[in-house]
Amino acid sequence: MALLEVKDLKTYYYTLSGIVKAVDNVSFSLEKGEVLGIAGESGCGKSTLAWSLLKLVPPPGRIAGGKILVKDNDLTKMSDDEVRSKIRWKTISMIFQGAMNSLHPMYNVGEQLVEALRYHSSGEFDEEAALNKAAELLEDVGLSKDMLRRYPHELSGGQKQRVVIAMSLMADPEIVIADEPTTALDVIVQAQILNLFKKLRKEKDLSMIFITHDLSVIAEVSDKVAIMYAGKIVEYGTSEQVFLNPLHPYTQGLLKSIPKIRSKEKIEWIPGVPPGLANPPPGCRFHPRCPYAMDVCRREEPPMIEVEPGHYVACWLHSKR
Repeated sequence: MALLEVKDLKTYYYTLSGIVKAVDNVSFSLEKGEVLGIAGESGCGKSTLAWSLLKLVPPPGRIAGGKILVKDNDLTKMSDDEVRSKIRWKTISMIFQGAMNSLHPMYNVGEQLVEALRYHSSGEFDEEAALNKAAELLEDVGLSKDMLRRYPHELSGGQKQRVVIAMSLMADPEIVIADEPTTALDVIVQAQILNLFKKLRKEKDLSMIFITHDLSVIAEVSDKVAIMYAGKIVEYGTSEQVFLNPLHPYTQGLLKSIPKIRSKEKIEWIPGVPPGLANPPPGCRFHPRCPYAMDVCRREEPPMIEVEPGHYVACWLHSKR
């Protein structure tokens, strides 16, 4: 059985101007030790999907349907207290987008790491044991123990990111969700952070969900890839299947927009903008921007079909209809 299984998940924001369908009928699974990369444009629902997996969707949002199964436990049916005591940080932890926003400027690194452990471990660690655990994890992410006494403003961007990674590991989770962990970092620090993720995954046998809009990052770390568009997964498969044989026009457009150093091919771009999720277009949500759109695309939503073992796509071009 998969370590994490998401079935037909719906997370909506109930606003005064209408219902925003940020995550709409999303399904995927995550095995032990596996890395799933989730890619897509800004506003496609990637972060809302991550928050849903920890039941941390900010109001006026809420999970409107579907299942989130972790070791046979359905998070959607658990109370917030149960999720906080049994799931968050112990089973699933998260590296939030924007390291500086995750660190309190008035507390030093040691105090913040200790707080994360003691809050989620139900008093199993005293102050000294928690500090020792924090020091050990800082060394695991390539920082010295001296960082325990430093404040966020004394750290570089890469150091802050490593501290947040250490914080996500404080309660020894089995799954770590990384939401845009390399955004705003220069390419050298970005490479260091990616190598750190690969090292931690191997040493701690972690399962990971890696969320980003950068397909080159996805290719570096992921076993499986899910491409999201307008609140839905439109293509899902192994990294080799998605990168070497992209089937959805949106996936193809994303890959064609990546510059290639040794290629003379002209960079292409996807015209138009993503639709508003309060009033998405009927049928396939990508059809207003799709060069292959047919009448059926404008009328009916395409089903997710398996085109080869483990490779799924939601597109009428590949439907047997």
